[in-house]
Amino acid sequence: ILGKLSNKPCIIFYEDRNFMGRHYECMSDCADMHSYMSRCHSCRVESGCFMVYDRPNYMGNQYFFRRGEYGDYMSMMGWRDSIRSCRMIPMYRGSYRMRIYERENFGGQMYEMMDDCDSIMDRYRMSDCMSCHVMDGHWLMYEHPHYRGRMMYMRPGEYRSFREMGYGGMRFMSMRRIMDSWY
Repeated sequence: ILGKLSNKPCIIFYEDRNFMGRHYECMSDCADMHSYMSRCHSCRVESGCFMVYDRPNYMGNQYFFRRGEYGDYMSMMGWRDSIRSCRMIPMYRGSYRMRIYERENFGGQMYEMMDDCDSIMDRYRMSDCMSCHVMDGHWLMYEHPHYRGRMMYMRPGEYRSFREMGYGGMRFMSMRRIMDSWY
């Protein structure tokens, strides 16, 4: 397989469970997988890390995949629909820095993070995080403490309102750096 031989990020999507049926090999972002296959029920990550989404254009529920085999990811994640788009997460080596805010538009209490946080409530006594600014690195934010529940991929940039991004009913309670050792 090309991705494995060249050591470039590579994810292979299969129409059916357990790597059966037609497949599509992807080495970069793909905003709409429907043009390549009508359904996707398993995948194999040969190298790199990817976020997959259950809607086109990097929308909807997200799930993080790193090198490995996912023969029946729908049961594993509890999804009812298949993967519709994916985003390659670039390898990053450097410092990590993110500011989290209690309210939208960088309002309320602010805390700067440089490492993983398994509970913002325990560490900062912060019951909600509604905006953030990622200065360095790539991060995963989780709905529940201890890196559980639904997640959202955060790359460097300003995120003024999670509600306006479609995460209005969701609270982010833990954050983890995407480390180069995961690749």
